[in-house]
Amino acid sequence: MSGVREIWKAVGDFGPFQKCLVLLTLFPCLSVAFHQFCQLFMVPHVPHHCDTHWIRAIGPNLTEEEQLNLTLPRDADGAYEQCSMYSPVEWDLGSIMVYGLNATEKCSSGWVYPSAQQPSLLTEFDLVCERKYLNDISQSIYMLGLFLGSMIFGPLSDRIGRRPVILISIFLQGLFGVGIAFVPHFYVYVAFRCVLFSSGNTVSASGETICMNDSEPLIFFSATEWVGVSSRPKAVLISHCFFAIGQMILAGLSYGIRNWRLLEIAGSAPVFALFFYIWVLPESARWLVTKGRIEEAKKVLQKAASINKRTIPPALLEQLKPETQTKSGSALDVFRKKHLRKVTLIMLCTWFVNSLVYYGLSLNVTNFGLDIYLTQLAFGAVEIPARVSCIFMLQWFGRKKSQAVLLLLSGLVCLIITVIPEDQPVATTVLAIIGKFTASASFSTSYVYTAELFPTVIRQTGVGLCSMSARVAGIMAPLIRLLGQYHQAIPMAIFGSAPVVGGLLCFLLPETRGTDLVDNTGDGCPPAEVGTQRCPCCLFGRDMWWCREWVNGKPGC
Repeated sequence: MSGVREIWKAVGDFGPFQKCLVLLTLFPCLSVAFHQFCQLFMVPHVPHHCDTHWIRAIGPNLTEEEQLNLTLPRDADGAYEQCSMYSPVEWDLGSIMVYGLNATEKCSSGWVYPSAQQPSLLTEFDLVCERKYLNDISQSIYMLGLFLGSMIFGPLSDRIGRRPVILISIFLQGLFGVGIAFVPHFYVYVAFRCVLFSSGNTVSASGETICMNDSEPLIFFSATEWVGVSSRPKAVLISHCFFAIGQMILAGLSYGIRNWRLLEIAGSAPVFALFFYIWVLPESARWLVTKGRIEEAKKVLQKAASINKRTIPPALLEQLKPETQTKSGSALDVFRKKHLRKVTLIMLCTWFVNSLVYYGLSLNVTNFGLDIYLTQLAFGAVEIPARVSCIFMLQWFGRKKSQAVLLLLSGLVCLIITVIPEDQPVATTVLAIIGKFTASASFSTSYVYTAELFPTVIRQTGVGLCSMSARVAGIMAPLIRLLGQYHQAIPMAIFGSAPVVGGLLCFLLPETRGTDLVDNTGDGCPPAEVGTQRCPCCLFGRDMWWCREWVNGKPGC
């Protein structure tokens, strides 16, 4: 686009206009964090047993304890079996009491939940025994919605614009989010959640999906199209932190509201407050120029400049003309050259295992033994220092070492958890929190490292493929948890061994700290390091007092 860089300098890289726009992207971060993990608190463990009301027809005066003694078998510990019962017979009550029952079968008439608790997904839709697997499968389907949303709404936004697609998505998220609270059947619930996640991917930014390219959530992508390059890392970091805050808010909401339908309303209804975006959310000036709508782009740019208390010279505006977009490389281009094929395969693996361990730990919050509300609060809180510390680690230790070591630590923590006895919940939870810290920091590292590894002509394609790989892992993570029915250590062993393999593979990648970005595929050799490196504070777009002591990437004497 002709003159776009000069115009952006005139508008301002990160003035009040851009700050307000980034602020608008932060509210949906809270919502997506809620919806991504809220079901963990809607399926609490509740004591249950088979409904054996059939015996009431021949023994209406039986006490509850007598009914259970006659109709339910006991396990090795002497407790009533939760998923089996004695087969009904056509005997009289006296014969049953004298001879007893022997043949057993699965619960044929549903289940009874003796303890008086608030309605939950588990009790309303009987997610127990042979239906227990539906909980994890539904989580996988939600992640599929995340994947489908990026495939549908991304191209749609390129066709009709960022603004209308964002507004449509906000409406869908509010409608289906509140609608979930009134569904009569579990399969309807799953379908609504799938649609909710597909639209939520568009209007919000999550720990998995933020990156500075076309594969990121649409509303954040729309915002970053206005933000200068030097300030984009700062905007991404803030959104990462708000996603973590959303997880912390979820812990408080779920603790105070135990009724799952009321909890869903409390977490979804605030989305309707975002309808004021209709009046304040601007269309992307870059998209307008790309589509040849120059006059509209000029008006939006002038408005942004006026809010930033700047003026765009009329002569500069006249230089704004549509330019044919450079065609991005295809998915096949990243596999044509040997060096790119190696980078692509390793980074696909890196993103996959990173997402696998992140969701493996996050979705397992109810199984670590301590209070799930405090554990969720800690899981959210630990992501904030993880994201911030990642910036400094990248500069101090480089991209390759940071990525490899963080993945290795994430995997080793999960492997250690598999050998800790069940009667040590504190140790298990502490290790899980450490694993969540390293997995979150590794995710932030991946965005920076991947963008620097791929040449400009295929960077969008390469990072997009990696993001898709992460989403596939998000779909698989809940399904891997189903293997726990064979041995409880199997899921965590998979979540631990995969990132260890990914971390070791990262040592085969080139280091990109202090190197110039590659523009074309060329011969594939990494560029030579430049003379000086930026200190971490420069990622925030400002000079700190220690900048002058930062020499060649290391603190000065």
